[in-house]
Amino acid sequence: MYKYDFQTLLDRIILPGLRDTVIMLGGTVVTCTFFGFLLALILITTDVNGLRPNRLVYEVCSAIINVLRSVPFIILIITIIPLTRFMVGTTIGTTAAIFSITIVGSPLIARLLEGCFKEVNPSLIEAAKSFGASDWQITFHVIVSESIPSIVSHLTLGYVSLLGFTAMAGTVGAGGLGAVALTYGYQNFNDTVMYSTVVILIIIVQFIQFGGNVLYRKLK
Repeated sequence: MYKYDFQTLLDRIILPGLRDTVIMLGGTVVTCTFFGFLLALILITTDVNGLRPNRLVYEVCSAIINVLRSVPFIILIITIIPLTRFMVGTTIGTTAAIFSITIVGSPLIARLLEGCFKEVNPSLIEAAKSFGASDWQITFHVIVSESIPSIVSHLTLGYVSLLGFTAMAGTVGAGGLGAVALTYGYQNFNDTVMYSTVVILIIIVQFIQFGGNVLYRKLK
């Protein structure tokens, strides 16, 4: 069991872990939002009530998303180790974690955004069609535009989940606060480290939720 004074814990263990967590969260927010948005557009467009119904495309995409969401993240990140090594050249560190979290986080974001898009009043879409709007215009100027407040609300929930994924990724060599809590807290029987990481994670969640709520109220 190793003993550290609080300043050493802060400078050498907790702050570097916080930095890695922020890097992982920031990277996955970008990648998961991008790919999740694309998947959600495919789903909403090819749905039976979509602008371009295509049952095969919809069912294939939906099945892939359901499979990825059904596997617990800690198991999935271990299962795709060969793919992670092939794509990023390593299986440890923040880069590998961002890749793994993107695979499991993008389907989550896609489902959240799909739900937002489906909340749009169908009469608005029909009105846009009657005015001769193209599919592109209807998608971005009606469906996406009308969904923005709901998108912000749902993405806030999604980003909190991504933070949880970064903590779990720390248990398999990704670094971050999850690794700090496990290695220096739980395994080293150090309550100071353990509860410090918990408090920091709670603060990050509150920050995300507060920012999302403020933005939602402004957009609503």
